[in-house]
Amino acid sequence: MTALAPPDAAAKETQILYIGFNQDQSCFAVGTNSGFKVFNCSPFKEQVNRELDGGGIRYVEMLFQCNLFALIGAPNNGRFPPNKVIIWDDVKRKDVGDISLRQEAKGVRLRRDKVVVVLEYKVLVYNFKDLECVMEIDTVSNPKGLCALCPSPSNPVLVCCGSHRGMVRVELFQLQRTFSVQAHTSPLNSLALTLDGSRLVTASEKGTILRVMDSLTGRMLQELRRGAHVAEMCCLAFNHTSSLLACSSVRGTVHVFQLVESCAQDSAAAVSTSDAAKAQHQASPANQGSNSRSSLSFFGGLVNYFNSEWSFARFRLPGAETNVHSICSFAAERNTLMVVTATGQLHTCLFNPEGAPGQECEAATSISFLPQPKPALDDGSDKLPDIEDVGAENEVSTEPYAGNARQGLEMGGWVRALACSDKIALRENAERALPA
Repeated sequence: MTALAPPDAAAKETQILYIGFNQDQSCFAVGTNSGFKVFNCSPFKEQVNRELDGGGIRYVEMLFQCNLFALIGAPNNGRFPPNKVIIWDDVKRKDVGDISLRQEAKGVRLRRDKVVVVLEYKVLVYNFKDLECVMEIDTVSNPKGLCALCPSPSNPVLVCCGSHRGMVRVELFQLQRTFSVQAHTSPLNSLALTLDGSRLVTASEKGTILRVMDSLTGRMLQELRRGAHVAEMCCLAFNHTSSLLACSSVRGTVHVFQLVESCAQDSAAAVSTSDAAKAQHQASPANQGSNSRSSLSFFGGLVNYFNSEWSFARFRLPGAETNVHSICSFAAERNTLMVVTATGQLHTCLFNPEGAPGQECEAATSISFLPQPKPALDDGSDKLPDIEDVGAENEVSTEPYAGNARQGLEMGGWVRALACSDKIALRENAERALPA
């Protein structure tokens, strides 16, 4: 998930302020200077396109594919200010709840029973049903709003910044246990959980080393090297069985790593039957690659650099330049990686799990999901003549999305109650709101 720079107030063209996948990586949301959009990944299709009065949306958090979203407005948004988290019901096409804050919200995470709001020095945990604050966590400075929340009903895990730089804090709600791990010496830059919450990966501001840990014990399982040069990380993403890990950076490259077998076996056992069918190809023995290692790895006991594991596959964004923000995930198709960029491009590429370590991924498709700028006329203006309305068949259909909304409502009666209630507001006195 990537939050980008604030919009230019004078800009007329669509600008991307945020890009992020949903929990199972089947969709991705885009916050723009005029609203937000949602795209289905496979097959690629625009599912939602909402133009909102008031200004831009700089953060969009989905709840799988149901009708509820958490939105944070851009600084220029007069309707949804950045110190409020808005619960948006897309079936009713209006906000049905909000969380008012004393300072700007840096991020938000959703699961079916919790809303987690990230401030620069705090993480606030709310019940989703009534938006009552039930926990406050003090953290080190966290301007990027780093936080990960496991969506699995059987393993509610929250991971956020700790009380010191480079430290990660793990909240195991079901076990009522908390612990912290010193993951890096530099400040954290990225972190992510597996879909079942069993594994955690972190990266620091240097962006050279990724550390994979057991989220139940904090034990480090694997140390992976993205590169030798400092780079800002944009995204970390596991596949559904935790056998593969992908990362993207502002250098315009995406790396794919093979995780140790114990990670994949432990996580695969926790994947539900419905998820297992979707991810079966990624857990098969034929799909096990091997990471690269330095030819001087025998010096590992003396110099950690030589003993590092490097990616077994790499993808370079076409015409990549520096400071290109992107997010990545593993597609439903076999051995396929998806990369979404802040320039409005969706790339898919293929990797060969049986190929030589250090291979280059093969580019498959490239799709532009942003409106193209209007062509200039001979007189130098960009105004085109009025055209006849082509009718409703040219509008984006919401029928598939409505089906997904019903699927989301089946997650629990609380969702149905919230979606069907009138607006719920939470004030600073944390008074409990009642549905109408």
